Amino acid sequence: MVNLPHRLRTLRRQRGLSLEALAEQTGLTRSYLSKLERGLSSPSIATVLKIAQAYGMGTGHLLGDARDSAEEVACVSRASQREPLSREGESHGYRYEAIAAARKVKAMEPFVMHPPSDFPDEARVAHSGEEFLFVLKGQVEVQLGEELVTLASGDALYFDADLPHRVRSVGSARAEVLVTTTR
Repeated sequence: MVNLPHRLRTLRRQRGLSLEALAEQTGLTRSYLSKLERGLSSPSIATVLKIAQAYGMGTGHLLGDARDSAEEVACVSRASQREPLSREGESHGYRYEAIAAARKVKAMEPFVMHPPSDFPDEARVAHSGEEFLFVLKGQVEVQLGEELVTLASGDALYFDADLPHRVRSVGSARAEVLVTTTR
């Protein structure tokens, strides 16, 4: 059986929401949401519906069984089971592989990127949140705004993702980069 108070608090924190923000989204009071998360009150079906809608999930997922909870605690991604991931940049020669795709509720979006050897013409991406790059194989050049940063295997870069950026492989082999973005 799911520990609903713990699950409610975990889902809210994974989304980076304060009780006040969730209260605005659901129309419920901050104090009532706090009582739900501390197990001092039990939600009605209408309340469960409002919270599930705010999180963009069905009530079944919100109330899930014990197996669902275990799957949310950990998600193993085997290298042999990675699947292609469709993201902006594919048309410019970038290849992406999904990691932790089985986990539906997450605060970060991890994936493996294989950047092309040339920067696409003027193509830079900027988005909300933060981004972390860790070079697994090869060498890359990252353009952050107007600054160029070169990273070799084992090097990492953490930056605010609203800064326009792009990545390219440098050297004879196509690089492999672990990327994690926050939502």
